Amino acid sequence: MDHFVVSARKYRPVTFDSVVGQSHITTTLKNAIRTNHLAQAFLFCGPRGVGKTTCARILAKTINCQNLSEDVEACGACESCVSFQNNASFNVHELDAASNNSVEDIRNLIDQVRYPPQTGKYKIYIIDEVHMLSQAAFNAFLKTLEEPPGYAIFILATTEKHKILPTILSRCQIFDFNRIQPKDIAYHLADIAKKEGIETEKEALELIGQKADGGLRDALSMFDLNVTFSTDNHLTYAAVLENLHILDYDYYFRITDALTSGSVARSLVLFDEILRKGFDGHLFVVGLLEHFRNVLVCKDPATVTLLQVSEVAERKYLEQAVSADMSFLLSALSVASQCDINYKSAKNQRLHVELCLMKLAHLTHILQLNSLAAVDETAKKKVEPERPQQITTEPAAPVYERTAAPRPEPVVAPASVTVNTAAKPSKLRSTTQLIASAQEIATSQKAEEKQDGHATIVQSGRVEDLTFENLQSAWYEFAEKRRQVKNSTTEEIALRKEFRLDGFSIEVILDNDHQFDAIQGMRYDLLGFLKSRFNEPKLDIAPRVAPQEVSRLPYTPAEKFSYLAEKNPHLLDLKQALGLDVDF
Repeated sequence: MDHFVVSARKYRPVTFDSVVGQSHITTTLKNAIRTNHLAQAFLFCGPRGVGKTTCARILAKTINCQNLSEDVEACGACESCVSFQNNASFNVHELDAASNNSVEDIRNLIDQVRYPPQTGKYKIYIIDEVHMLSQAAFNAFLKTLEEPPGYAIFILATTEKHKILPTILSRCQIFDFNRIQPKDIAYHLADIAKKEGIETEKEALELIGQKADGGLRDALSMFDLNVTFSTDNHLTYAAVLENLHILDYDYYFRITDALTSGSVARSLVLFDEILRKGFDGHLFVVGLLEHFRNVLVCKDPATVTLLQVSEVAERKYLEQAVSADMSFLLSALSVASQCDINYKSAKNQRLHVELCLMKLAHLTHILQLNSLAAVDETAKKKVEPERPQQITTEPAAPVYERTAAPRPEPVVAPASVTVNTAAKPSKLRSTTQLIASAQEIATSQKAEEKQDGHATIVQSGRVEDLTFENLQSAWYEFAEKRRQVKNSTTEEIALRKEFRLDGFSIEVILDNDHQFDAIQGMRYDLLGFLKSRFNEPKLDIAPRVAPQEVSRLPYTPAEKFSYLAEKNPHLLDLKQALGLDVDF
């Protein structure tokens, strides 16, 4: 039986042109070799399985090739290339930083750099997973990395660029590798399948490319797994779905159709079928969000290129985007995202997802009702004639219409009611209308007074002189009315505190911040009551919290004796006469 070699090793690229999806990297490296502009240190960073170590090996082999051609591709037949392919090259050294991350390992590496190559022009050191080096090892490596011998080139590779010290980054030429596109992965897998004599469906390879998430090594591993799963060397879309345990996107199309038609039953039955196949409910919600997003980007031809799906799936998305309303998609994304956020904290997670589906199924009906209400409102605005408005540059003086009827008695409006006659342009309302509006406002104020404990206190129409005695009487009258509407104990205590009148400012002395907040809470009611009582619009309240004086009680024997001696000075004479000592 022949030894099986996985596709990731068997079909590892050996030239720059065979590297998949990293043309910006390979082009730069080929130009650097052609023009002899090679840096002393390279840093290859990017996700796993995108070709970092592969490009490092190709670069190491190419710059030492003895028959280097104009197209900068290694010949593969010279002594240097053959020894490299057989892992017998003395000019290329690979170091795994995950297991050689100490200062001693870096010291050994520095000792090796001192010796020039026996054959070829360069000695290349490939350090993989370089972020695993300790900080002390990085510091020991700095000087050699910055000023190596002319024949030494360092190629560092890492998946976590943020863990490398900035001093190391500044000494390297950095190359960022991209995630490989699903279509490029599918083309590469199709080429491998053709070489291996395996029949494949295009959708199956595209599904593997999407599942690989930009990593070619992961895609090749899944490809080998599915080939092993199939007994007839035929790779189908259904077999890949089953083997990789991927939820078919057809379910999302069916459930979206059920939701847009308002069918709660169909959506719940489809969700139950998904759960019985062993799929997680959270995975379903995340996939549904992705599906709504894909349908949304298909609403505009300019954003269709954002889709990362197969051609068959793209046609289905375009068809469903025609029938799905934009308002429904935006609302569905909002509802489903809330379900995604709260899924892990839900006690009954299945019910949580089912409730989300019920809301989504009723979205269409709710949106229709909103649109109908908007149409009715627009129709009403068109039917009602618009009242002409007369624009004036200056407010006109109040003009009252003369009527044949006798002049009615004046109605005294409450103090809190102010009729602004100057704000009306041109002709104002008649006297009868003003009286009616004042009565309506008074009635509404009486209704507000009946509310629980927070109503504005309406005062009588009498006006008094602003003296401290009158102010004290009005203040206590307000406090009594507040007590009758069952105010808080803190308010009642605050209103009973001492105050004084300084011009138009009432200074209230309080004990603590709670009383201060209570005065501030009823400030407008109290000022309105007092201003209408004394007809003083400049009247203001200035509450303040008095500083608390803390009296320290006597504690030591000397303090206790001094305290008693202040009350009875004869104790000092007694102490001196008997020769007593306070401390004991």
